[in-house]
Amino acid sequence: MASDPVRQKTQFEEDGFVIIPGLISPEDFPRLEQASADVISRTREGSWPHRRTVGKQFPPYDAKNPDSWGVQHVMHPDLGQPAFAQWYTSTALINAVQNLLGCDDQLQMELFNLLINPVSHNFALRWHRDDIGGDATEAEERRALDAWKPYGIQWNTALYEDSCLFVVPGSHKVPRTPEQRIHSEGPDAPADPLDMPGAIRVSLRPGESVFYNSNILHCAAYDAQAPRATLHATMGNTTGGSVRARNILQHGLSWMKEAQFRDGLDPRGKDMLGRLLELYNATGDDVGYSLTG
Repeated sequence: MASDPVRQKTQFEEDGFVIIPGLISPEDFPRLEQASADVISRTREGSWPHRRTVGKQFPPYDAKNPDSWGVQHVMHPDLGQPAFAQWYTSTALINAVQNLLGCDDQLQMELFNLLINPVSHNFALRWHRDDIGGDATEAEERRALDAWKPYGIQWNTALYEDSCLFVVPGSHKVPRTPEQRIHSEGPDAPADPLDMPGAIRVSLRPGESVFYNSNILHCAAYDAQAPRATLHATMGNTTGGSVRARNILQHGLSWMKEAQFRDGLDPRGKDMLGRLLELYNATGDDVGYSLTG
């Protein structure tokens, strides 16, 4: 675990991920824990429809499946949980993102979801990169990886112990080996994620965050018996333009245009939202599906 901003940025660039502790203050932790418990309860009882359902890795999800592995749009004002937006725009979190992306005041608001444990079935995601298809040729994969720029970042922040994520360190820089392709070209989740050559399990203690390059090879395995409430979010750099639009606007963010949402944000949040809405107005939300999962 890197302990200072310089080492954190170096590890993020070299390994494709870095674990950072302490981004939730002692005052915010119980608020986020209670807010998460509330939205999880609403999702499981069926009163919050924006969820990721067991059996589907990528959108669109199956609304008829009663079991969920994620809650979408936790900053939505209809949920009535301001703790999420307050933490998303907090100084400690913003400083970490700015350091890892190497930018100052160009951050834009993006996605904020919650990853939870299913209650009826174990569930696993297949090995993937978020914006490069598993059927890409080696040459296509190399071109896409070489062209990647630090326009955005995603992260998981655990409220409970979380060992669901698996990654292949350094894989954001190089195409898959033939052996790695065997484990990532098909639609099926792995029986054992550690069968992937080079894979490691990422274990988080409560309050720790793992930031990762979205094109690192990664997957996840969800245990229905292990409580999970992990804050899963993305944040972008405005220089990304249409690249970021393709990744985020597909998720249905039109509710962010409403005054009710904007009025609940602090000044920093309003500035970040304004940058997102500029992107939204320039591109619209009909941008197709990436592999974000």
